[in-house]
Amino acid sequence: MMYTYLSKINGPEDLKDLKDEEIEILAQEIRDFLIESVSKTGGHLASNLGVVELTLALHMMFDSPKDKIIWDVGHQSYIHKILSGRRDFFNTLRQYKGLSGFPKRNESPHDHFDTGHSSTSISAALGMAFARDLKKETHSIVAVIGDGALTGGMAFEALNHAGQSKKNILVVLNDNEMSISQNVGGLSDYLSRIRTTPIYSKVKGDMENLISHIPAIGKSVVKTAEKAKDCIKYFFVPGVLFEELGFTYIGPIDGHNFGAMCKALKQSKNISGPVLLHVLTKKGKGYKHAEAFPDEYHGVSPFKVDSGKPLSTSSSVGFSDIAGQTLVEAGEKDNRIVAITAAMPLGTGLATFAERFPDRFFDVGIAEQHAVTLAAGFASEGYKPFFPVYSTFLQRGYDQVIHDVCIQNLPVTLLLDRAGIVGNDGETHHGIFDISFLSCVPNLTFMAPRDGKELKHMINYAIKQNGPVAIRYPRGNTEVIETDDFNEIVTGRGEIVYESGKDALIIALGPMYKKALDACKRLEKRGIYSTVLNPRFIKPMDEFLILQYANKCKRIYTIEDHIKHGGFGSQVVSLLNEHNIMKEVKILAYPDVFIEHGDINTLMEYYNLSSSKLYDEIEKDLKSKKFNRIAMTR
Repeated sequence: MMYTYLSKINGPEDLKDLKDEEIEILAQEIRDFLIESVSKTGGHLASNLGVVELTLALHMMFDSPKDKIIWDVGHQSYIHKILSGRRDFFNTLRQYKGLSGFPKRNESPHDHFDTGHSSTSISAALGMAFARDLKKETHSIVAVIGDGALTGGMAFEALNHAGQSKKNILVVLNDNEMSISQNVGGLSDYLSRIRTTPIYSKVKGDMENLISHIPAIGKSVVKTAEKAKDCIKYFFVPGVLFEELGFTYIGPIDGHNFGAMCKALKQSKNISGPVLLHVLTKKGKGYKHAEAFPDEYHGVSPFKVDSGKPLSTSSSVGFSDIAGQTLVEAGEKDNRIVAITAAMPLGTGLATFAERFPDRFFDVGIAEQHAVTLAAGFASEGYKPFFPVYSTFLQRGYDQVIHDVCIQNLPVTLLLDRAGIVGNDGETHHGIFDISFLSCVPNLTFMAPRDGKELKHMINYAIKQNGPVAIRYPRGNTEVIETDDFNEIVTGRGEIVYESGKDALIIALGPMYKKALDACKRLEKRGIYSTVLNPRFIKPMDEFLILQYANKCKRIYTIEDHIKHGGFGSQVVSLLNEHNIMKEVKILAYPDVFIEHGDINTLMEYYNLSSSKLYDEIEKDLKSKKFNRIAMTR
């Protein structure tokens, strides 16, 4: 496809000479380019389509990279990347060794802060503003944050500090009424009132002009005038919340009107102190399928542009679906079960539960800390709360897990979705630290199912417990075949899933058992006979079963979709040391690095965790001189 203006944009400076009508054509070309590119690579589509004019205006009115633009979450930074010299790399978007789907400092001087989780931009921008002033510099600093991310407590902490600091900083509130799913809560209602008050700007200006002309005749008149001003402000001006925090509020502005955006940004640059510019945008703007279903087009796999349908479909069911389905079935039988989400009802499989039990479903917005303690409050009153959350996002609620759930030994169940490698979103979204930070917490029972059937049984097991439970499971599909041969979940009990000999004990956590089983069967053809153990429980570990087979087998391997240090394998090493079993344990897991973005299978192959690489690693190790040597456990 030919792009008349887009092909000429190799940096933000190339925008400066374009006329408004040319910018309008450029905006459409950018949308066409985005849809075409993302249809091939997958990525965050709806959010980027909604910020085209906003991004153009920012780069027109500010001088990046001298002026710093900080994107909250960062999934909406594609246009920023296109305008800052990365257009020709979009065919590698979110691919291994390709362009990241989020801002990366090591990718471009125009990216000033790595992002991926929400509600961080104002804090980062304020830190940069303090640093700028200490260095006696004069550049502008802009934080772009969505109304969904503004529900995060960290954003409020930053607003509070920024308003008090009086620093020159611009916060652009991109208000599209959505995060991933529809926004909820008091702040969402508050912003909705501002959106539906079109007379806001005029009333504010007229009111301030009127108040400024009231003569100061005595203290009582002044006080009366100020009280009148406050009353008028609170009655007519919903945006007063931001002004009371210390910001000059401008808006709401049509975020798809380039001229109005530039005018508002110019106005904000001439105001001393913190400014909040409220911009109204439409998520999915310009692509009918994304406009109609912005939540479904938030993050997409490759799709057909004309129909919007994915290029590949799967009839398999995902772990998230099984978790949601199991909770619905359990909720039918037990009205103590409640489900909580942090703005992710679709992603965590809770949509059906929300529809079936609206009075027992709670969407708290992007507020993982609150979600955990809310669950603790429910549990303290006799309920059985479940909080399905992406493993990476639970990191934000870690103190609450320890302090509010586990110290009190409350029956809260944490369902850690997307545990392990998640693929193309990269470092900020991989769930490879949860074993390290949860397995050390007292009172917590921690499990990992090998497949969908086991996940279902683990959730039903969790309902019966009187203390906190965590269950980690990966992104992706699995099977649920109900049979009568399932071994009941018993606290701290694992299982032997395959036994052909004693050359090696392979302890494979969760779905990694499939890869271990494949490697084991291939090893048999080479005369190496192994045993595969599914531990089920990370904590309490099945010490008896592991020790029993560790004593029998010549060599021990642990396999996990997690970081090596502090993971399950480390715990096995500690167990053997405690019992003076002097056998070497080889931990097959991710190294001590942040894992980059890329296809899941590609990453597993690169880090030697695919079935073929596990086979190669174990065979090489067992065929080496170490095969018959009993070594110190490392």
